[in-house]
Amino acid sequence: MIIIDTALNKRKEENRPIQVGLIGAGFMGRGIALQILCSVPGMRLAGVANRTLSEAERAYRQAGVEDSISSVNSAAQLEDCIANNRYAVSTDASTLYKAENIDVIIESTGHVEYSAGVVLEAIRHKKHVVLMNAELDATVGPLLKHYADKEGVIYTNADGDQPGVIMNLFRYVQSIGCRPVLAGNMKGLQDVRRTPETQKAYAEQYHQKPQMVTSFADGTKISMEMAVIANATGFTVGKRGMYGPECSHVNDAVNLFPMEQMMETGLVDYVLGAEPGGGVFVLGYNENKIQQQYLEYYKMGNGPLYTFYTPYHLCHLEAPLTAARAVLFDDPSVAPLAGPVCDVITVAKKDLQVGDTLDGIGGFTCYGELEKSEICQLENLLPMGLNEGCTVKRSVQMDSPITYDDIVLPENRLCDKLREEQNRFFK
Repeated sequence: MIIIDTALNKRKEENRPIQVGLIGAGFMGRGIALQILCSVPGMRLAGVANRTLSEAERAYRQAGVEDSISSVNSAAQLEDCIANNRYAVSTDASTLYKAENIDVIIESTGHVEYSAGVVLEAIRHKKHVVLMNAELDATVGPLLKHYADKEGVIYTNADGDQPGVIMNLFRYVQSIGCRPVLAGNMKGLQDVRRTPETQKAYAEQYHQKPQMVTSFADGTKISMEMAVIANATGFTVGKRGMYGPECSHVNDAVNLFPMEQMMETGLVDYVLGAEPGGGVFVLGYNENKIQQQYLEYYKMGNGPLYTFYTPYHLCHLEAPLTAARAVLFDDPSVAPLAGPVCDVITVAKKDLQVGDTLDGIGGFTCYGELEKSEICQLENLLPMGLNEGCTVKRSVQMDSPITYDDIVLPENRLCDKLREEQNRFFK
């Protein structure tokens, strides 16, 4: 952060701001727009694309921009807006990633099929890409990262969301000479029976979509986030669905996970109900006896295992910093190392009958669980990010994993083609 703020202030002084294109003007997208427009020097939100144009306009207006917004239908029109210090809105995402003057795209829709096409095309047009979209990243992120590397651009998930905050902490623990052995999330609720109906009131209270908050409650979202971390660190999952032990304070996490597994492969996991809520943690190992004396003096415990934690994650406030890291330093917040290590599989939330249609992430029909990618491939399990719109062709019992043999895929989806390509490429 210290380096980033200095670099951004320099861009401001040079009147050479980073030009950002934002795709998606929902709850999180509007928050990112607010942060860039009001609080990030040296960065400019050049354009917002959203399927509903009024929501793109709203993203600017809630930040106090009223009179300098233009509706555009082409990259040339957007470039003209940038040249004349106007802001642009569009229903067509291609106006952003085709514009020469745009430095980086922030994708904030949370959708898999739509976002796959947008991100792939943004990479092909040599734009850095920042994802506020763990669902896409967990499903085909390794392949998209491969394409980004070929084009010489950065592909990264965002700081502020749990994967980025975990990865910052992971790198910090490494930098002080400890060996990370577990990358962890902190969760207050886990109930696979939650649905958009049970979460409706909560969603309304915080102006979010019921499907989104359902994915938080039923465990799908945390599974997606920890798949992203597994693929970025090479750590794996200790058992299907993770251990997720109850925990009173995150410092107690040093005693809650299998030491042998942590030391052998590294683990991704979470604790349930731990204080302080809303944060992330990393377990670091240090066997040096002299360093252990120092760490005990610093009130870190007796060792050799230590808990390092960040007690918050401030999604929209920190996401723009990832865009700055990508443009200014070619440094991703969190990105796959190579091929997939873990996947999020689809599990039946209720008994499913022939002819039923799966309703996607945060729906009534299924939830996601973290599993090793090799098992996902071996058992032909359906990735959670691809289940929406699939038709059940043989009955599946509640809490059973759903395989490709159980369903019929929708026709001609890009995300399915990318997934097949990813499977072949990293075989």
